[in-house]
Amino acid sequence: MRVALPHNLPREEVRHRLRSRSHEIGNLLPGSNVETQWSGEDHMRLTVHAMGQQVAGEVEIEDGQVVLEFDLPPALSFLTPVIEKAVRSQGEKRLLGPPSDRSG
Repeated sequence: MRVALPHNLPREEVRHRLRSRSHEIGNLLPGSNVETQWSGEDHMRLTVHAMGQQVAGEVEIEDGQVVLEFDLPPALSFLTPVIEKAVRSQGEKRLLGPPSDRSG
């Protein structure tokens, strides 16, 4: 599953928001756990453990968009439209929404 979230933020701000808010991905699914690892300045790998399943994904920061790709296991593939809608909605709201507060 691939979801592109358009933005007009500098890459530095997108990086900052991803680093400071990536743990919020787990808030979308009760009882889930998220592990993240940065493999480059603009590339983050993540693993979400939820509902007895493990979902691997990658996030790529590009000029004008953030691209999220997830490999859904067969047991969750029927949820693709629901997950895509949640990623779009929450990604735009939580990641690319209001400016971050760097003062605290």
